[in-house]
Amino acid sequence: MTETTQTQTMPPGGGAKPRSPEFRLAADALRGLRRDLFHDAFAYRPLPRMNADGPLTRRLSGRMREYATWTPHALIIAAGLITLLIASDGTSRGGALNAFLGLLALAPVLLTMVRPVGAFWLSMVATPVAAVLGSDWDGEWPWLSGSFACHLVVLTLVAIRTRPRTAAWMWALTGAYGMVSESAFRGGHYFGSNTMELLFVSALALLAVTVWQIRREARQEVTAQQTVTAHERSRRTLLEERTTIARELHDVVAHHMSVVAIQAEAAPYRVENPPPELERAFATIRENAVAALTELRRVLGVVRAEDYEAPDAPQPTLAELDALLANVRDAGLRVDKAVTGAVRELPQGVELSAYRIVQEALSNTLRHAPGASARVEIGYVLGGLGLRIVNGPLPELSLVKPSPGAGHGVTGMRERVSMLNGEMTAGPTEEGGYEVTVFLPVAAVSEGDA
Repeated sequence: MTETTQTQTMPPGGGAKPRSPEFRLAADALRGLRRDLFHDAFAYRPLPRMNADGPLTRRLSGRMREYATWTPHALIIAAGLITLLIASDGTSRGGALNAFLGLLALAPVLLTMVRPVGAFWLSMVATPVAAVLGSDWDGEWPWLSGSFACHLVVLTLVAIRTRPRTAAWMWALTGAYGMVSESAFRGGHYFGSNTMELLFVSALALLAVTVWQIRREARQEVTAQQTVTAHERSRRTLLEERTTIARELHDVVAHHMSVVAIQAEAAPYRVENPPPELERAFATIRENAVAALTELRRVLGVVRAEDYEAPDAPQPTLAELDALLANVRDAGLRVDKAVTGAVRELPQGVELSAYRIVQEALSNTLRHAPGASARVEIGYVLGGLGLRIVNGPLPELSLVKPSPGAGHGVTGMRERVSMLNGEMTAGPTEEGGYEVTVFLPVAAVSEGDA
């Protein structure tokens, strides 16, 4: 006989039936209800003070500005006192009972400042207590006037302090309580139900709060995105300026390295019968200089843009500054030049940076203050080079409007100054113009070094 074994394939999950979408939706809803209204319902969550840098509070000064930060707390206390007055005048049972009903209406409102979800539950508990103690059995049911005002204020405040989903759960539980109390406690008495009125008014309040919260979150997201974008733009601008400076300084460094390589190659021929050690030393210097030039070209290839074209002319120095000023004057800018100190030749990197700083400062004047006059001051001092470029205010009768650029000018100037360990200040003048002051240090060359 042949024994046949049948293998049954078990469904995923150990034989459990797959849940329907409706079941999963209901389970998610119950989990959300438990998380929003039951989990840590009485957790301590104090209401923060208002920001003192708001559009209104920033206009205040001194102690008044400090007091203004407590405005949310003062408004909640005022709302609580209003509910206390409404609850105290809602019945004719006597002073002690009215005072107790007023406290029942006041306590949940004040509790929203420290335990918002717990304040909702306290309001739900205080509502039937107030109804049993203060009802005349011929008025509105199940919300007395004080309970009506208290629960409406609590719903609104808790919705402001939590999130829209929590507000929706509170509104649904409020409606459920109203329907249950109407059907269970009406009995043989006739009551005018006010549950629908409370649900309608609270729905309007919660809708307004929800719209306000969504708008606030959207504004915060936009602000955060703008901050990130501005940071990335600033970072990209900084990298672009550094790349531009690196490309310009390539010619200067390459020139010096080429001179070193040529001098190292020609030096042995200037000495009669040079020793082999000297020849090997100069050969090593030349090899290192050529290798440095090769690596420098590779670095330049990394930072060079795809559309970059190497300039045919050499990098400018302060000797070409007069030509720059002539071009600026042709563009309509009245500019004067003043040179103090003994004019001397400076390192090419310093002269290139000084030229670019003056060029960028004058370009900013043309863009932001067309028709104004400018002055360029160059001071050759013992420790370096001083620059001062200042322009006057925009003429009131100027027919040319300012044309702001990309905003890279000051960043590029600061990068050049920082590269040379210099100092720079830039800002408006008292007359309404703009001033850029730069000092570029230059190490003094002693006779021994020369």
